[in-house]
Amino acid sequence: MDQQANLERIQIVLVDTQDGANIGSTCRAMKTMGITRLVLVGDRTYDENRVRTLALHARDVWENAKRYLTLKEALADSVLSVAATRRRGKFRKQSSLHPSQLAQTIQTTGDGLVSIVFGRESDGLTDDEVATCAQVVTIPTSDKFPSLNLSQAVQIITYTLFDTLKPYPVQANPVTQQRCETAALKASDALDGIGYFKLDQEKLWTFRFLRDVFVRSALTESELQKMEKVFVKMARIKAHKELESDV
Repeated sequence: MDQQANLERIQIVLVDTQDGANIGSTCRAMKTMGITRLVLVGDRTYDENRVRTLALHARDVWENAKRYLTLKEALADSVLSVAATRRRGKFRKQSSLHPSQLAQTIQTTGDGLVSIVFGRESDGLTDDEVATCAQVVTIPTSDKFPSLNLSQAVQIITYTLFDTLKPYPVQANPVTQQRCETAALKASDALDGIGYFKLDQEKLWTFRFLRDVFVRSALTESELQKMEKVFVKMARIKAHKELESDV
């Protein structure tokens, strides 16, 4: 896969952006780095003139943008989804990628859509929105003033991708995030069936953990089916043994 093919499969996802000017500036930041897929999540309406004025010669990025009501819908066809955030917390990912590490991850990921998700100008992404993504990317900034403008953050990450992505032979194509969610749900149901969970939230946490692992592993359909089989067979074996003990 060459550099441009890698760049063309990257989509920048903006969640509930508050100011149309920031969308326009983001369009310019993207296009200067060879990335033109823009996705808007939410039901806000924007002042066309405000967006187009800031987009300038990148207005086509705005005109061709896709819109979804939910982040889950926007990421369904992605083979890799990454939340851009600097915030940490109990219900957030335990680790994050540097922008250069993200570029390396994309370079070694097989064919398919890669989504990089950015949150609101005021407070970024919620815990649930971060949880919907498989990984996190964080831009290093000064502790004294760590906040970045939305388009600045997009510019830094897209520049890093443009500068780092190089031709790389990839032999296997990973499944989409939606397919990984199906497999993670099947695995979680199997664990639930053998009484693995003790707390109400454990099943949700395990589902998210398994989904993230499946996505980040860039599994093929054949490999994912084998993973599903491990969990399903485990549940069947337990059920069979319980039947035998009742006889």
